[in-house]
Amino acid sequence: MKRPVSILAAVLAGALMASPALAQKTVLTVGMQSSDAGVLDPHLNSGTPGKAMLQWMFNGLVRIKPGELSPEFMEPDLAESWTSSADGKEWTFKLRQGVQCHHGYGEFTAEDAVYSLKRASSKDSSAFSSDYSAVQSIEAPDKYTVKIALKEPIPSLLGIVMNYHGGNMVCKKAAEELGKEGFAKKPVGTGPFMFQEYVPQQYAKLVANPNYFRGKPKLTEILYRFIPSDSSRDLAFQSGELDMMLGRQEQAWVDRMTALPGVKVVAMGPAEMSVLHLNMSQPPLDNIKVRQAIAYAIDRNAIWQFRGKNISRPAVSVVPSGYLGTDEKAPLLPFDLAKSKALLAEAGFPNGVTIKAINTTLPSMLSFTEAVQALLKRANITLEIQPVEHATFHQQIRQDLSQVVHFQAARFPVADVYLSQFFHSRAIVKTPTAVTNFSHCKVADAEIDAARSETDKVKQLALWKTAQEKIIADVCAIPVNEMMQLWAYKDSLDLGYKLKASLNLGPPVLETTRFTK
Repeated sequence: MKRPVSILAAVLAGALMASPALAQKTVLTVGMQSSDAGVLDPHLNSGTPGKAMLQWMFNGLVRIKPGELSPEFMEPDLAESWTSSADGKEWTFKLRQGVQCHHGYGEFTAEDAVYSLKRASSKDSSAFSSDYSAVQSIEAPDKYTVKIALKEPIPSLLGIVMNYHGGNMVCKKAAEELGKEGFAKKPVGTGPFMFQEYVPQQYAKLVANPNYFRGKPKLTEILYRFIPSDSSRDLAFQSGELDMMLGRQEQAWVDRMTALPGVKVVAMGPAEMSVLHLNMSQPPLDNIKVRQAIAYAIDRNAIWQFRGKNISRPAVSVVPSGYLGTDEKAPLLPFDLAKSKALLAEAGFPNGVTIKAINTTLPSMLSFTEAVQALLKRANITLEIQPVEHATFHQQIRQDLSQVVHFQAARFPVADVYLSQFFHSRAIVKTPTAVTNFSHCKVADAEIDAARSETDKVKQLALWKTAQEKIIADVCAIPVNEMMQLWAYKDSLDLGYKLKASLNLGPPVLETTRFTK
C-alpha cells in the first residue's frame, strides 16, 4: 500500500531529527597548554592546568560570581549564608541541605566542611596550609553549621573558604577511604562535573553530575586534553577537535584567532604577574649589589612590547595591579644598563656574573625567561636556563634548587595574600611552613603581620605600602610583567555568563553551560 506523501515526509523528518549527526552537541573538549595536570587533589595542586579543571568538580562554602574577580561579587556556594562577629574573629556558615557527594559518597554536611578545612590547613595534606595560620578552631555545632574562630581577623577569610586552592570542599568519606595517593588520582567533590578517567600526558575525562544541587548540567561530558605544543593545540582547535583552548600569550596569537570565523577570544583576568625571585641565601645573589644590577638590567617596557601591549602590562609593584592594598606607584628600580654594569663591578664582578634558573617548559613562561636572558646578557649577566616539565618545575623550585625562579601567579586579590605567600619568612621554601617564598625574603615580616590584624583601613593600607617598599629596596624579587589569561572558544558554546575573569585561571563550566548548535 502506498503511503501518502505527507506521512512519508513526516517519517523522514523525524528520522533526521533523531540522527546522531544532527543531535545537540553535549561533549565539551578543552585543550590545555601542558603535558599533564599533576596530582588531582585540589589541596595539593597549584598549577594552572590543574586549577582550571578542578574548579569544575569542586565547590567552596562561597564563590565569586562566575565571570567576575573582585571579592565584592562573593556569593553563596555550599553555604546558603554566613555571618561574622563585630571584631571579625568568629564566622558562622549555614550549609545547604541535601547536597550530594560524587559517586554515591553521601550527603555533604558540616562534618565534611570541617574535615576539608582542617585538611587544607595541614602541611601534610595541603600546599596551602599557611593560608590558615590565623585559624584557631573549626567546628560543626550541628549537621549544617560551620563555625570558624580566628586568632586575629584576616582581610581574606572568605578567600580561604571559596572554591579556590584550600577552600575546595572534599568529601570526608571518599578522602579517608581512598587515602592520600588514591584521592590524588580519583578526586571526589560536589561540583557540576564528576571525575571519570585520567590518562597522564593525554587527557582527563569528567562526566555530568546528575545530582548537582543547582540542577543537572546541560553538558554530558568534558574531555580535557593535554597538548603542550602551541601549534598542535591551534591546529586541533581550528580543525574542530577542540571547542575551547588556553591560548598562547602572544599578541600575534590573539590577532590570528580573532580573525577566524565563529571564534571568541577573551583576554580575561586575573593578570598573572611574572616575577623573578632572587634566592638571597645563595651567592652571588646574597650580595645586594648583584640583585640591584639584575633589577636595573630589566627593561619592563621592552618585555611589555614583546609579550603584547593589548594582552599584558608592566608590573607596578611586588603585588599585582588592582589588588586591595597594591602600591600602584611603588619605587621599582628603573631600567639603567650603565648603572647595572657599574653595580656589578662594585660587587666584585667587573667581567660579569653567571646565575642559574630552573624553568618550566610551558612555552609562554619559557619565552619570557629567554627574553629576560637576552636583556641580562647586555649587562654581562649570564642566565643559564634549565628547562623541565611543568609539574617537575613546581617540585624542584619548592626544594630550593634554583637561584632564580620565574613564577607567574595570581592570587585572591588582597595584598595580604600575595605578601604573605611570597615574601614572609614563614613562607620560605623548605621550611616547616613553606609556601612560595623562593627569595628567602623576610624584611617586611613586621608590616605584613601588623596589617593582618589592623582594623583601621587607612593604617592597614599604609602598612602594606611600607611592606612593598621594603621588599623592593631589598630586591627580594623583580616584578616584571602582568599577563592576561587568553582563551578561545567556539561561538556556539554558551558559557551561561559573561566571562571577564576567573581566579582559577580557566573559564568556569557551569550546569547551564551548553552548545547552541
